[in-house]
Amino acid sequence: MLAFFLLAAPSFADTRFQVRRMTRGDVPLGRGQCDIRLQVDNEAEVTVRGDMVFVRTLAGRDPWDDGSECNAPLPDHEVSGFRFEVKDGRGQIRLLEEPSRRNGYGAAVAIRDPEGGVGRYHFRLSWDMRAADFRGEEPERRPGPPGFAWNNVLHFRGEGRGAASMPDGFEMRLGDASVDIDRGGRVVAVFRGERGRELVFNGNVTGREGGRWRADVVSEDRRFRGPMFLSTGDRDDINSITIEAGDGRNRMRLNWDRR
Repeated sequence: MLAFFLLAAPSFADTRFQVRRMTRGDVPLGRGQCDIRLQVDNEAEVTVRGDMVFVRTLAGRDPWDDGSECNAPLPDHEVSGFRFEVKDGRGQIRLLEEPSRRNGYGAAVAIRDPEGGVGRYHFRLSWDMRAADFRGEEPERRPGPPGFAWNNVLHFRGEGRGAASMPDGFEMRLGDASVDIDRGGRVVAVFRGERGRELVFNGNVTGREGGRWRADVVSEDRRFRGPMFLSTGDRDDINSITIEAGDGRNRMRLNWDRR
C-alpha cells in the first residue's frame, strides 16, 4: 500500500507561483484584473488567492506559468463585481468557485485538456476595486472631503517637505500633506504650498500592498493626470508620496517625504 502511494503521489503534485505585477495600462480605471496563463497537459485545478496561484495536477504533467500577471492581488475580503472570462484554450475551462469567506477568498478554476501534448490556457479574473474596503478593518469614522462617502473615511497626514516640478520650469515648494480615502476607494490628496496656496489631486485607488498604495489621480484643474504612489505608516502617517502626471504633451513630477 505504501509503495502504491509513493508511485501515485507525483500525479497529484502541487505547483505554486507568485503572479508578476502587470505593467501595461489598458485595464479600466477602478478594475482589478488577473490574467492567468498556463501550459497544461491533461487535467488540473487552479486556485488564485491574493497574488498566488496554486495548481493541483489531476492527470498528466504539472502545469507551469506562461506569463500570468495581475494589476492588484485578488482581495482577501468580499469581492464586488467579480467576473470570470475564458480568453484562450483548446480544451475546457470552467469556474468551480467564486471568492468567498468559505474558501478563503480564492477563485477556483478547472482545466481539462483532452488532446495530446501541452496546451496553452488563459483565463481572466476581474473585480471592482472601488467597492472594496481597502483596510480590511473598521477604521475610525472621520468626515471626508466633499463628494466622499461620509462614513469610514481613512485620513492620513504628514509633516514634511517636497516639491512639484511644472513643465514651464516653475517649482512649487510643498509643506504638510494629507490624504483621504473613502470605502469606495476615492482619494483626495492635498499639499500645502507657499503663501497659503494648495495643490490638490483627486482620483481612485487602484492597488494596495500593506502600507503601499497606488492611485490614478488628476489635478484639481483637470490638467494633469497620472499615477500616485503613497507610502503610509502604522499610525496613519504619510511616509512619502510620488506623482508623475501629464497632459498629453507636458509632464509634472511631484515628490514629497516626511521629515
